Amino acid sequence: MELPLEQQEMLVQILKNRIIANRRDEIASDAKTSLAEFQASQLKLQTATEAIQELREYLNNPSTADV
Repeated sequence: MELPLEQQEMLVQILKNRIIANRRDEIASDAKTSLAEFQASQLKLQTATEAIQELREYLNNPSTADV
């Protein structure tokens, strides 16, 4: 709070950029894991309709979902 307004704005921008970079790294890691699971045939094949239905069921009752 003691920083001048311009430096506070710079600090906010630095933090936003770090959050974006961390999220990007997280997405890349998730993608790498998903590709490895796909290549190892560990993923269940399903149609888009089946995937949407499974997601709806999970969202409606996440405590009993088998994930």
